[in-house]
Amino acid sequence: MTLENLQNIRRIDIIYDSSLRGNTASLLYNPLSFPDPTSRQGDISVTNIGSACSQNTENKSFPKPMVSVIVPVFNEENTVQWVLNKLNCLDFVKEVIVVDDGSTDLTSAKVDELRLSKVQLIRLEKNTGKTAAVRRGLRNITREITIIQDADNEYDPTDIQDVIHPILINRADVVYGSRFLVKRASRVLYFYHYLANKTLTLLSNLFTNVNFTDIETCYKAFRSPLIKGLPISSRKFGMEIEITALISRTRARIYEVPISYYGRNYEEGKKIRARDGLAAFWQVFYYNLIAPHTAARRQYIREANTYLNQLRDAISEKP
Repeated sequence: MTLENLQNIRRIDIIYDSSLRGNTASLLYNPLSFPDPTSRQGDISVTNIGSACSQNTENKSFPKPMVSVIVPVFNEENTVQWVLNKLNCLDFVKEVIVVDDGSTDLTSAKVDELRLSKVQLIRLEKNTGKTAAVRRGLRNITREITIIQDADNEYDPTDIQDVIHPILINRADVVYGSRFLVKRASRVLYFYHYLANKTLTLLSNLFTNVNFTDIETCYKAFRSPLIKGLPISSRKFGMEIEITALISRTRARIYEVPISYYGRNYEEGKKIRARDGLAAFWQVFYYNLIAPHTAARRQYIREANTYLNQLRDAISEKP
């Protein structure tokens, strides 16, 4: 799949109030038109979805929805409604693409029950893993920024505005939300999982020469052409390593921001297993040493860099 071109891009100046951490920032989107968003509308209240919105006290006023959210889900009937209600309250989210990866419980029924206008539900006939679900969801994105959201209640959607902020102010092209740069809270859980995550991140950093703190995080936000054009071939949970290995070879400006993490234990439904961790170590080597030399990935890197260069040129033309 080729990357989207930059025809008809317009430069837009946005003046942020202090709560959005900026003064004046240039923002490039295709096409967008932003009024001055210095005023805040206050908390969003959506009465037909319960208390989810009333708890979203930090939601800023964005002038136009600009974010596509992909939600891969498998057997999350107990948590999926909470996550979708929270996403529905975010005024900068235009679409929520839920990909049910062959759930055997009532997950799809719970999604349908909400009847949320932002939500698209895609059902896969059989369980093929998170990577396949995300890959399917990418075919439906239409907005300028794309972020991935798990449906397991471990990541709070109200953190998304902080994850996308460096892209909004044109400091970044890709942003990872790091669980190890804690924003508010991080549940204390399995030490061996922590050790595995840190070791995988260290190995990845050795190959990419990028100083990530958390490559296995769910929260990864992208300028949409960068993720939509990425040739993802891994299985199950392998996409975190694959995406990191390839995006690090482009000229994308990558940032990390702190997020909160409300991890689950196995009794509460955590799905990742030791075999997934072992597979991840192999994937670090494969997607850093072998895969980048395939024709599809070399083409992706060329096209991504062309897109990023055009983006920089458009920015530099600002009078």
